[in-house]
Order: sequence, then structure tokens, then C-alpha cells
Amino acid sequence: MADANNEAVPLKQEEVVGQQTNGGVEKVDTNGKAVDALSPRKRDRPHIEETDSTGNSAKRVKGVASIKTEYLLHPVGSKEDAKGGAENDDAAEAGGERYQNVDARDNRDGGNGKKNKKDKKHGKQNGQNTSRTFGHSRDKLQLCATRASYPEFSPRECQFGDKCKFEHNLRKYLTQGRREDLPTFGGKCPVYEARGYCNLGWKCRFHKSHSEERELEDGRKELVLLEDPEKKKADQQPRDFDDEVGVVNLVSKQDKIDLSRRRRGTPKADAYIEWVNKIADEERKHFDSQHKTAEQRNIDVEDSIDPDAKDDNRAQFTEPPFRPSEKRRLYYGPETPVLAPLTTQGNMPFRRLCVELGAQVTWSEMAMGLPLIQGEKGEWALMKAHESEIRPVRFENKNTVIRGYDNARDIKFGAQIAANKPWVATKTVEVLTALCPQLRAIDLNCGCPINLLCEKGMGSAMLDSHARLEATLRGMNYVSNDVPITVKIRMGTKDGQPTADKLIKRLVLGGYEAVESGKGTAGVAAITLHGRSKQQRYTKNADWSYIAECNSLIARLKQEKNARTDTIAEADPRDLANEGHVYFVGNGDCYSHVDYYNHIENAKVDSVMVARGALIKPWIFEEIEKGQYLDKSATERLSYVEKFAKYGLQTWGSDEMGIGTTRRFLLEWLSFSHRYVPIGLLEHLPPSIQDRPPRFKGRDDLETLMASENYKDWIKISEMFLGPAAEGFKFEPKHKSNSYEAEG
Repeated sequence: MADANNEAVPLKQEEVVGQQTNGGVEKVDTNGKAVDALSPRKRDRPHIEETDSTGNSAKRVKGVASIKTEYLLHPVGSKEDAKGGAENDDAAEAGGERYQNVDARDNRDGGNGKKNKKDKKHGKQNGQNTSRTFGHSRDKLQLCATRASYPEFSPRECQFGDKCKFEHNLRKYLTQGRREDLPTFGGKCPVYEARGYCNLGWKCRFHKSHSEERELEDGRKELVLLEDPEKKKADQQPRDFDDEVGVVNLVSKQDKIDLSRRRRGTPKADAYIEWVNKIADEERKHFDSQHKTAEQRNIDVEDSIDPDAKDDNRAQFTEPPFRPSEKRRLYYGPETPVLAPLTTQGNMPFRRLCVELGAQVTWSEMAMGLPLIQGEKGEWALMKAHESEIRPVRFENKNTVIRGYDNARDIKFGAQIAANKPWVATKTVEVLTALCPQLRAIDLNCGCPINLLCEKGMGSAMLDSHARLEATLRGMNYVSNDVPITVKIRMGTKDGQPTADKLIKRLVLGGYEAVESGKGTAGVAAITLHGRSKQQRYTKNADWSYIAECNSLIARLKQEKNARTDTIAEADPRDLANEGHVYFVGNGDCYSHVDYYNHIENAKVDSVMVARGALIKPWIFEEIEKGQYLDKSATERLSYVEKFAKYGLQTWGSDEMGIGTTRRFLLEWLSFSHRYVPIGLLEHLPPSIQDRPPRFKGRDDLETLMASENYKDWIKISEMFLGPAAEGFKFEPKHKSNSYEAEG
């Protein structure tokens, strides 16, 4: 609970339970016997338990967070009791126009890139959340770029002269063309404070903190921008990327232009694709012949393999520059909690905040392969990482360590991509590794259930073709240099019909066709399994029992792999990443350190990936590190909002447009974080991510405000650090149809 200084007080599970016991609440089973609060059975199984502080029966209802009576706004069971309803996390994951036009050449209008006239006329967009608009955030007068970063009397020459449509009069712009400076952050520009200069110059909403009026010898007064020589000297970033602060994996404008105009080649990917296409027909004939032979002899296909033929096939294979066994070693352990690649919220400011709070592995937001190959600016922006993300992961030697592992090279940040064809994935990986030097690994997303992607054959749709998925991962390994390749999958495409176990077997051992022809295994260094099907999306609880079964399968496959030694079915050891050890990460419904360590202990996974749990309370990583609940005060939680706003301004800019972008992403985060119920208000622990609370009040007004489901209150919170929204700014929550539009 919060102390007198309004600071978070760490509460261990035992301490919280003890406090409840002193208040008359004790955890008991259905027979009235006391149970361990950390019992996996009590955590995983929906149940009815506990008594309230008066000794009356207080039932823990599935899907409902039990709030202490003194914090309830309405009697339990009344119509006013319900707080909104179940949030639609399906909708929350499906936003953004990025997923609509994955390939302009691949559309229903014959590939001409034109919209349907009827849809265009009515402004219709297909898919979930496609009608969401955010208006605009811009100055009333647009300052010409030749004036924006220069002294008043020494601007650059504008090539348009008097015909320029932008403002050239600096004093007019400052007094009439823009809003006043923000008083937040002490009135100091976050960009200037970090770098010693602000690249946005006069357009910065904190420009007074890095400018002054100087009197010249002739008596005139000139407005000039200031710089801090010491801070600027410490900033070693190339001047070409002067809009970034402490950022790596910056791709130059020229490189993107070269990609868009197809001036940058992918020779390794081209060689691999050419080889695959060349031998495809020969392999098909060869395997058809083997099937016939096996049928005639009434034996298994693998038993009919001719060792000499296998050697001939392997002899035809072009040796890749890097085998999976030669790539950097990865490490996953209990001390390396993973932040999932998050749609919209997987942005750099949020990842930076999570790293500060203890996240050890971070992933970019899922990037589309083809737009990356085509040099699209927005897609390449997803590859940027903060300098804090290229520090080594925490390593305490608590799990299997691969020979040759170098912790100094095992950084936190990795890139996740989506692709529907092997050639797209292969080319994407080649350009990624060439242009982004700071990558822990490259992950192929085969778990996204968004219909807009699956219809294109990406995301969870990849689970329908195990052979194609294996070939895609193998091609990625061929061209990724020393960067390991990993994959994220779901249980399967249909609810109640899991197929991940068969896929995992194929990825670990390799399909017999691939092994026989000399291609080897897929060479993945790690597999992440989300305990839901594509059809299930984000509903119901994740199936951790199935995740445990798949982990046991991997252990058995290791034994089977050893049994294949010195047989014709043995995979080439050079095709085995991490010397054949495939790390296994579980994903789904991790909302506390109790969930995290229960999954580590019971499912035996190497680590756990945290997604929505981090969006609701990013300090979950701090709880995991300390092994205890942290009852964060509202003041401390607000400080995280302030940090996000500061990091957002450093990422997207401190001008009107950058503030609008920061506000949008902050509001997206608040649409999740308002669902957090403070530990001190709960009757029962551990909390569940699927539980929704009745309407309640906080322990102070700020805590009540931060728990509000009203988007207007989220706007109020954003205004504490970003000032009032611009006149043209709009916001519509992904979860709800109601929207906010700034009043003029």
C-alpha cells in the first residue's frame, strides 16, 4: 500500500495475504482448509473462495475483480455496478492502415493500386478500426524550413522567394502562427536537455528554453537559437539523423530511396531463391518415386531413403555463408522476461520505459516484409531502437547456456517481421541485417490473428502450411549472416484442434524431405508459443497446459535427435542453431510475478513473454525481478506517464506535430493502463488479466482519475504534460466507438 510519502511499498505475496488475514480474509479451499496463495491449482482454476471482512461469504466470481467494499461506488450486483464490460482486445490489436494495403500490387482491383470507386466515393474502409482518424496537429501558420533552425537575420535562401506558401516572418510566426510554449517539464525542451540542441528550432513548443534575443552592434535585436557545447559534443549521432535522440538502427534516406527504386540488390536471397526453384521439380519427382517404392515394399518412407541419393542431393546444395550453428548464441532464462511485439504500443518510448522497469528482451512492432523491401519510411521507422535496448540482457546463469555464448553480444532488441512467401521473408532479412546492425534476432510472426493479414497469407495463416513455414525460416537463416532466426506461433488456426506440437517437431528435427535433400532443419534458435488458437484470438484463457506439453515434446525431441546420430536421418549439425538447443518461450495472460514464475516452474518454459500485462502495468518486469507485488501509488504511476510523454517528444519531436503524435500514442496506452486495479484495493490475489472490476474509487482523487474508463479523462491526463490538444486533434479509442474531438 502507499505510505505517507505516496511511494510504492513492495508487498510480497505472503505479506499481502497476511494483511488480509488480519483483516478477517483468509484464503481457503472449498473444504475450508487454508491453502498456499501461490498454489498453481488455485491460480489456474476458476473458483469460489474467501470470506469478507465481516465474516460473510465473499465469492470470487470468474471474470470479476473483487474490490474491497469500502472502495465500491455501488452495491455489488446493482445495474450501476458494472464497469463498462469486457474490453475488446481483438479490436485493439487490429488498428492501423499499415495492415490494409500490405502490397499495392496485390488487391482485388487487379493490381492497379486504385480504390473501388464506390468505396472511395463514400470514404469507406474495410476491416476493424479502419475508420479511426486522429485529425491533425499543426501550427496556424507554417514556418518555412529556411527559417526554422536559423537566426532571425541569417536564414537560408528560400528557392521560392516571395511565392513561398510558408511563413518567412519569424516574429509574426512566434506571435500569431503558433501556440504558446508549454510550461511542463519545467519549461525545458526534452530534446535540448538530452542533446544540447533542438533540431526543431523555432517550431519547438519549448523554444524559449533554447533561444534568446541579442542586441547587435547596430542596435537591432536578433532572435537566435542556443546550443550547449558540452552536451552537443557528447552526442556522437550523425547529423543526417538530427531528429533522433540516442537511437540506433537508423537507416538513411538514400538507402530507402535505393530500395524503393530497386537499386539495392539482395544477391544472397536471389541465389537461394534461384536454387530452391531449380531443384523444386527434381525433388517432387524424387519424393514421388520414394512414396511409390515405400508403398510397394510396405515400409515407411524414411526407411526407403537411399543413402547414396541423399549424398548426391546434398552435393548439389550451395553452401551458405553462415550456417545456423555459426550464428550468435542466444540465452533465455528466468531472469530474462520478454516484452512482446505489440501492435501500435510496441513503440520506442514504451519499450524504453519497460526496459527501465526491467524488461530484458524487447521486440519491434511487427513490420511488413514487402514495404521494408520497397523502402517505405514508416515501416523502417519500426526498426529504430533506443540505446538502452542494445545493452546485454541480464545473465545469471539460471538456465541452459550454449557453448560459445557471449553475453556482451546478446543485446535486448530484436526485429519481428511478417511475410507470406519465402522470397519476401528472405529478401527482408537480407536488407534488415545489412542496414540494421543492432539486432538480437529476427523473429517471424506466425501468430497474429488479424484477418487483414491472414487473408494475405501472413501471421497465423502461416500455420496452415508447415512445409512452407519451414522453407521460409530456412531461407531467412541462409541470408541473416550471424543474426539468429526465431519464430512466434499459436496453438493452431482452429479452436480445439491444436497443431503446434507437429509444427514444433518439424522445426526442431526438420521435415524428412528437407533433411534428406541436404537442406537441413529450419535452424531456429527459439520458438515462442502463444497458448491460444487463431480462431480464439484474445478471448478465453491461454492454455498453459498445452504449452507445457509442447515443452515436454521438445525435451523428447532432443532424445530422438540423439537417437538419430550416425543414421541417414540425422540432420547436418551445421544446420542446428545453438548446437541444437531450441529455447522455448511461453506467451499468454501473464499479469504478475506469480503468473510468471508459475509458468516457469509448471510449464518448464525457458522464459515468458508479456504482452497486455505490460500495457496495463509496465512495472510487472520490476515485480518479476523483485519477486513481489508492488503497490504503486497514483503519483508514481503518473510519473511513468510523464516519462512516456518525455520520451515521446524526444522520439517524435517537440513541435506541434510531434506533440500530437506523442499524445495519440499516450492515449492508446492509457486505453489499456486504466484497467489496472491497485493491489491494495483487491480482496483476492493473484489478480487475473481477464478480470474486470466493478465501478470503484481510488485511495485518492488521482488514483480514481487514472482508473477512469472515460476517454475524456485520458485527455485530461495527457494535458498534464502535453498541454491542451490542438484544435484539429481527434481521438477514438480502439476499444470503443465513442471519440474525442478537440473543441476550437
